[in-house]
Amino acid sequence: MSTFSIKLYSYYRSSAAYRVRIGLNLKQIEHSIVPVNLLKKEHKNPDYLTKQPQGLVPCLEVDNGRFLAQSGAILSYLDKLYPSSTLLPPAPFQAAKIQSFVDIIACDIHPVCNLRILNYLTVDLKVDAQQKLLWYKHWIVEGFVALESMLAKTQYCFGEQITLADIYLIPQVYNALRFEVDMTLFPKIMQAYQNCNQLEAFIKAAPENQLDAI
Repeated sequence: MSTFSIKLYSYYRSSAAYRVRIGLNLKQIEHSIVPVNLLKKEHKNPDYLTKQPQGLVPCLEVDNGRFLAQSGAILSYLDKLYPSSTLLPPAPFQAAKIQSFVDIIACDIHPVCNLRILNYLTVDLKVDAQQKLLWYKHWIVEGFVALESMLAKTQYCFGEQITLADIYLIPQVYNALRFEVDMTLFPKIMQAYQNCNQLEAFIKAAPENQLDAI
């Protein structure tokens, strides 16, 4: 392996970047954080677009000049590169069950609730702040109802070990709390959230603990 230090291009409130920060911390991978301020549109700079053509975060620089986009691909890469603490269990069905949980967040909840979608609603479609909040809460609650039904009363999402499910769930819950979603409806989700947030890997990855936190 190269001695080049892995770089994560990140925005402190990006839930996708938050996932990767958790993964890097859990696997104890040495890395540095390069803040990309989405509010200042630094993600649209030509230099950044050569690294991440969509102009999104996260982006992982794995050696000098090789870049990976999309949190799912990045976490899969890290899991293969550092297999000592895998994020999915070896049993195929259980791994697929966890992946289905992850996909509800990655494919159905997060895409319609992220910053660029919310900005499009308010700036381009002239949706007011209250309507935007109703949009956000609708999709969060609909998704969380399904997620809650998939969980048992265990320490983490799927048992007593951290898995990919926890890495995806905790940033999404963080956002839900920020937008004042009533989380009393989801006791098993909140149990996993509270337990994960007692671990150093999750604490260090939290938005408020980032270099670029406002």
